Amino acid sequence: MNKKIAITTLGCKINQFESAAMTQALEQQGYSFVPFTEKADIYVINSCTVTAKTDAESRRLIRRASRMNPEARVVVTGCYAQMAGDDLLKLPGVNLILGNTEKKDIVGFIEGLKDEPQAVVSDISKERSKERTPLESFAEHTRAFLQVQNGCDARCAYCIVPYARGASRSVAPAEALEGMAAFAAKGFREIVLTGIHLGAYGLDLDPPTDLLGLMKLAEEQGVVQRLRVGSVEPTEVPAEMIEFMSVSKIVCPHLHLPLQSGSDGVLARMDRGYDTKLFRGVVDALVTAIPDVCVGSDIIAGFPGETDQEFTETFAFIESLPLAYLHVFPFSQRPGTPAATMAAQVQPKVIKERAEKLRLLSERKKAEYAAKFVGRELQVLVQKDDGGRKGLARNYLTVQIDGSEEMVNREVNVAITGTKGGELIGRIKA
Repeated sequence: MNKKIAITTLGCKINQFESAAMTQALEQQGYSFVPFTEKADIYVINSCTVTAKTDAESRRLIRRASRMNPEARVVVTGCYAQMAGDDLLKLPGVNLILGNTEKKDIVGFIEGLKDEPQAVVSDISKERSKERTPLESFAEHTRAFLQVQNGCDARCAYCIVPYARGASRSVAPAEALEGMAAFAAKGFREIVLTGIHLGAYGLDLDPPTDLLGLMKLAEEQGVVQRLRVGSVEPTEVPAEMIEFMSVSKIVCPHLHLPLQSGSDGVLARMDRGYDTKLFRGVVDALVTAIPDVCVGSDIIAGFPGETDQEFTETFAFIESLPLAYLHVFPFSQRPGTPAATMAAQVQPKVIKERAEKLRLLSERKKAEYAAKFVGRELQVLVQKDDGGRKGLARNYLTVQIDGSEEMVNREVNVAITGTKGGELIGRIKA
């Protein structure tokens, strides 16, 4: 078998994880891989549908694949395929549409490709599968993402994801630990726990458990050197979790807490289920218990009805918090969500201006947080970088360092000598 496949991925870390799993499964069957920018026999687009912009990007990639090789087969999977499979099937060049449930069986579908285009998309709202997706390798070679949860039961006003991913469902703790052990056996030093709604981990299991319980099991069994937790809702960070993180030997002092707005009025319209007082309380508790903790957040600029005053409240609230970085998202109307038809849609120009102000604030926050560590030592996982070496500290700061090839994939002590924007500069301690 000499067929060449190219895979490209849009969207979240879950999609990245699932693309890696698809790649591994296809490689095991003898397929070879080339970059998406090169000529291939089969192109796979693992799509995202969070915004109309990501939908458009998926369509652009389909056209690009068809141009690179008009004879190639084009396969589209992921959340856009789940939500709009019939529409995608009408696009020139598309041969196969696979829903999110079907993507795990991509080998069989590709080997059974027909000349006639087809869509295989099941009703994901009925999906209850909790099996761990098998994956033994990851492109980065030092850090691996482990999906332990999928789906979401929340219904935030702006979000289409629950409809594209289905109900919340968790991998059993024993299987999650097996996944960690498999990655560790392959030499990965850090494992990142990921999910669509990670804070809901374990609540659907029988007997139920939670994310803290899984973190404790990983610590007790010593399956991994460094464990990082992905995005967790502010309502799902109990005091017991913060206390455990403060004393854990493996859990990294880093937590991503989606805020989305610093205005209580906007949060209520978003159906987020908390207010700024609760959010501040969680951040303050984290910083008090773990002074060096890295806390990041998501912010949406220009949600429908967001007034100048509400944006000012958001900016001031974020400015007052000890956050280390922001992921800023300009609001984009997503058909099928309540927010798409809300009154008082904010003008695109205003959204763009507000997003830019928030990004500049994020850059300032990054620089301020990084500056705290000059003159100190940090434990850094050494990674390869173009033209040199870089590393990732446990508190999620990137560190530029000088190091030999032998240092890659080792955790070393680094003396921090300076900063460059939101990154650190350091030297490895002898």
